[in-house]
Amino acid sequence: MKKLRVGIMSFAHLHAEGYIQNLRSMPDIEYVGFADHDTERLKQYGEQFNSPTYDSYEALLADNLDAVIICSENNKHRELVEMAAEAGVHILCEKPIATNEADGQAIIDACKTAGVNLMIALPMRFSATAQQLQQSLANGDLGALYCANTTNQGENPDYHRAWFSDKDLAGGGAVMDHTVHVVDLLRWYMDAEPIEVYAEVDNLFYRDKVDVDTAGLLMITFDNGVFMSLDTSWSRPSFYPTWGNVKMDLIAEGGVLKTDYFTQKLTVYEGKEQRPLWHFWGSDPNQGMIEEFFASIREEREPMITGEDGLAALKVVLAAYESGRTHEVVRIE
Repeated sequence: MKKLRVGIMSFAHLHAEGYIQNLRSMPDIEYVGFADHDTERLKQYGEQFNSPTYDSYEALLADNLDAVIICSENNKHRELVEMAAEAGVHILCEKPIATNEADGQAIIDACKTAGVNLMIALPMRFSATAQQLQQSLANGDLGALYCANTTNQGENPDYHRAWFSDKDLAGGGAVMDHTVHVVDLLRWYMDAEPIEVYAEVDNLFYRDKVDVDTAGLLMITFDNGVFMSLDTSWSRPSFYPTWGNVKMDLIAEGGVLKTDYFTQKLTVYEGKEQRPLWHFWGSDPNQGMIEEFFASIREEREPMITGEDGLAALKVVLAAYESGRTHEVVRIE
């Protein structure tokens, strides 16, 4: 089997640090290196990960690539996707797809025009817990689903990458950062679309440090009548054992199913004066996501998570911000 040549466009997003390890573990993938418009990041992470680097995105794309993973700041996704699509390279783009609907649609259109695959990085569908739950719902094991109570809470990513709290670069704060994961899971579980959002959005935790939202409480109604609540925040302190959580309670005809997507962990105490860490030992959703991306390229089909999926999740985020501003219910067309 021919190895696929793959590069990373920008190391801005935290997930790039994991993706490079995923790529290097795959025998049918040739990781060629990464490019970044930030020369300090290029030098820092090139040295940290002992990775080849490219002085420009154009130079990376010209190196006979089959695919790229885009991990730039959120507002740069469109620019880099269009550049990669024009080069005829398949694209796995970090979430959210964009910071506004127009850019999200332009990303989808550019990839369709170029005839390249576009997948949005929403890895929770590849969690073993999520896949088992989706199958259980598809089989009707729980009967009719009535509602869901969900959380996606984390620490302030500004600790690691300052651009996350820059509204122009990120498009928002905790609501932009976390909402898309849980919304995508519910859309997938039910094969239903969100149509209405009410949200309260505020900066509850870091008023003196950042000027974006750090907390949101969303109520979302789907076109099948199911509604969900989502507590999304950067509420975890810097000394918390891990970045955060994804939890979900599904209330259905046959009972209540409580899920925690990151319970497969060990608590590690290193004997030093530092916080204990949760070492996750379960299957890696990112690995499953990346494997699906490459499988879609080899099999010449759409990936499991499309640009349209990414745009649907973004529309909920944008509606939540509008509702938080007006304190009114916002309809999603």
